[in-house]
Amino acid sequence: MLVGTAALFWLVWTTAFPPIQATVKANENDSGGEPVREWEISVRTNEHLSTLWERAGLTAAEEADELTLLRRLSLALHGTIPSLEEIRRFESDGRDSRLDRWCVEMLEDPRFADYFSERIARTFVGTQQQPFLVFRRDRFKAWLSEQLKENRPYNETVAAMIADQGLWTGTPSTNFITHSVVDEQVDEETLAGKTVRAVLGQRIDCAECHDHPFADWKQSDFRGLAAFYGQVKLSPFGVEDDPKRGYILTENDESVEFEPRVPFGEEWQPDGETSRKQLAGWCTHAENRRFARATVNRVWALMFGKAWSQGAPYFTAVDDLPDPEPRVAGEPPETLLDLLADDFVEHGYDLRRLIRVIAASDAFRRSSRSSVEDDRELMRQVEHWAVFPLVRLRPEQVVGSILQASSIKTIDQNAALFTRVIRFVRENDFLREYGDLGDSELEERSGTIPQALLRMNGKLVQETTEPNPFTAPPRVTFAAADPETLIETCYLICLTRRPEPQEAEFFLTRWSDDDAPRPVARTQDLFWTLYNSPEFSWNH
Repeated sequence: MLVGTAALFWLVWTTAFPPIQATVKANENDSGGEPVREWEISVRTNEHLSTLWERAGLTAAEEADELTLLRRLSLALHGTIPSLEEIRRFESDGRDSRLDRWCVEMLEDPRFADYFSERIARTFVGTQQQPFLVFRRDRFKAWLSEQLKENRPYNETVAAMIADQGLWTGTPSTNFITHSVVDEQVDEETLAGKTVRAVLGQRIDCAECHDHPFADWKQSDFRGLAAFYGQVKLSPFGVEDDPKRGYILTENDESVEFEPRVPFGEEWQPDGETSRKQLAGWCTHAENRRFARATVNRVWALMFGKAWSQGAPYFTAVDDLPDPEPRVAGEPPETLLDLLADDFVEHGYDLRRLIRVIAASDAFRRSSRSSVEDDRELMRQVEHWAVFPLVRLRPEQVVGSILQASSIKTIDQNAALFTRVIRFVRENDFLREYGDLGDSELEERSGTIPQALLRMNGKLVQETTEPNPFTAPPRVTFAAADPETLIETCYLICLTRRPEPQEAEFFLTRWSDDDAPRPVARTQDLFWTLYNSPEFSWNH
C-alpha cells in the first residue's frame, strides 16, 4: 500500500514539475535577432531627463541592477514577478542588451495582451458587470486583448469603441457604449465624462452642472460633447445611430435639444459621418495633442505606478492633465510628456513601441535607493524622476506575485489547465477579500491592517506554502544541494534577488539550531517571511 502511494506521489510530482535544472533551457521562441531599440528617441528622452535633473540641481540615483529591472518589467507588463524559470533563463542569456530583448519578448507574450487589456478595460468601462443583458465586459476585454496581440494602432482601437455599431456580443467594441445604459437608455452624460477622462486625460464631469471652477471647460462644452451620443439607440441589432434622434434635456419644464459641438479644433472632425464617427475622428486626430498625452501618461503610470508629473506633488491623477501649452510648429517639446506624445503620433500610435521607449529610459532604470539623506531633497528627486519611485503594488500584482512564487515554472498560456484554473479561482477570491481598486487603481493608496493580516494569515498564503506536489516550498527543499542554495533559491523566487550576506547568515544560523523545524517547515517559514516583507509588496 505504501509503495503504491509513494509511486503515485512520484508520478504526480514528476509530471507536474520537471526538475529545477530543466528550467534553465533556452527560449524556444527567441529568434536571436537584434533587440528592437529606438535609439534616436531613447537618446532624446535621456537627454531631456539629464537636462531636467541638471536644472533642478539634482544627482540621479545609480542604475538599478538587471534583476530589479526584470522584476519591474514583469510587474508592469504581466502583472506578476518573474518565475524562477524566467530568472534562470534571463541570467543564462549572455547576449548584449538582454533587457531590451526581454522587453520585446514580454510584449509578444500573450500575458501582456491579457494583462494590459484589463488595465484598458478598467479605464473605459470600470469593473462592474452590469447591465448584464446589454453589456458583456468579458467580450470587451477579450476584444481589447486581440487588438493588443495584433498591435493595432491605438487610435483605431479607441475610435472603434466610440463609433462602432452592432451587437455587444458580435461587435465587442460597442460595450463601451452599452456599459452606460440605464433603464434601457444610453446615458450620454456618462459617456461624455468617460470619453474626456479616458481618451483626453482630463476631467470635465463637474461641467455637467456648471462651468469648471479651475479649468476652461464650460457647461456648454459638456453638453456639446454629450450630444455626439444623442443619436445612439439600442435595437435587436445592437447599438445603432438614428439621425432622427438627438440629445434633449428638460430645463424649467421646457425640452431643449443640444447640437453636437466640440470645444476646439472643429476642423478635426471628418465630414459626412455619423456624429459618433465625427467625435471619434476629433478625439484621435493627430493634432489633438490631448489624446496622445493622455495615452502616454497612462502607460507611464502603469509602468512606474504613478502618473507623469514634473516638479508636481508626489501623486497626481492620471486623468487630470493640464491643457497642453501652445506650441509653434516645428518648435521642440518642452516636457518629456510632449516628447513621448509626439513620437507616439509620428510612429502610428504604436503602444508596444511606446512601452519599449519608456522601459529604455534612464528614469525607468534608476535605482529606488538614493544616497540623499535629506527628506526634502529625496522628495525633489522623486518629483523629477531622478530616483525610481517606491510604489505599493496594486492588488492584482500582489496576488499574481504570490501565485507565481508558489510555482517554479512560469504560469502562462502553456501552463497546465489545472494550474490556470486554480490561479483564476484563487485570484478572484483574494481580490474579493483584499479589495479591488477598480478604475481608481492608479491613484495614491496606503496599505491597511486587514490587507496585512490577509497576507499573514489568509487562505491564499496558507495554501501556497503548504507542502504538496503543487507548491514550491517542498520542491525547492528537496532539490537544493545545501542550505545556502535553498535560501538563495527562495529569495530569487519571492524577491527576484539573492540574499544579502547578513540575511543568508541569519537564516543559516537559525536553521543550524537543534530546535529548528524539519527542512520543509523551514522553507515554509522562509516563504511566509518573504511574502510578508515590505519588499515583496512594493515596486522598487
